[in-house]
Amino acid sequence: MKRQGASSERKRARIPSGKAGAANGFLMEVCVDSVESAVNAERGGADRIELCSGLSEGGTTPSMGVLQVVKQSVQIPVFVMIRPRGAIGRPLPVTFHRAFDMVHDPMAALETLLTLGFERVLTSGCDSSALEGLPLIKRLIEQAKGRIVVMPGGGITDKNLQRILEGSGATEFHCSARSARDSGMKFRNLSVAMGVSLSCSEYSLKVTDVTKVRTLNAIAKNILV
Repeated sequence: MKRQGASSERKRARIPSGKAGAANGFLMEVCVDSVESAVNAERGGADRIELCSGLSEGGTTPSMGVLQVVKQSVQIPVFVMIRPRGAIGRPLPVTFHRAFDMVHDPMAALETLLTLGFERVLTSGCDSSALEGLPLIKRLIEQAKGRIVVMPGGGITDKNLQRILEGSGATEFHCSARSARDSGMKFRNLSVAMGVSLSCSEYSLKVTDVTKVRTLNAIAKNILV
């Protein structure tokens, strides 16, 4: 789950939120794990940041130092990942993370989250991506009836965002919008690995891409025209 320092509603302008739904547009939340990515997300037009550490592990709680610097570096709201466990954190709005996608009965689980006071749930529709889980996301939003925000996330790109938003009726969406950037290391010992998965290069970084954020932002805006 996530705690935040501020929030927003459906309008592209910054509107205090935490409440279910939105009024006149879509809200884009970008998942970041560094100060650079946070700044890039804001430059690209993101409405809100989800600040994490360890994105390769699904996201863990960032350090207080990183949080403080990010808050000093951006003006948009920052939600902080609290994992593996944490208190509800009232009076701050709280989002239930994608652990939701592992539940046996998502419709019943949604009602449980409402009972517990969660104001938002991030989900890929209990499938490998938000596009694959689109039918369930649509059902969840219909069942929610504005009582809780159902926020699609997982594999959202410029290729599928329009279909996901139009097909689900969602008012908020979650993405990472990252690109790989070559490491600044000049000497590289390719014979040694320091524990990173074989699928990931130790000499590249994944950073939020300003252009990707702007593209997704433009797609969401265009749906409203």
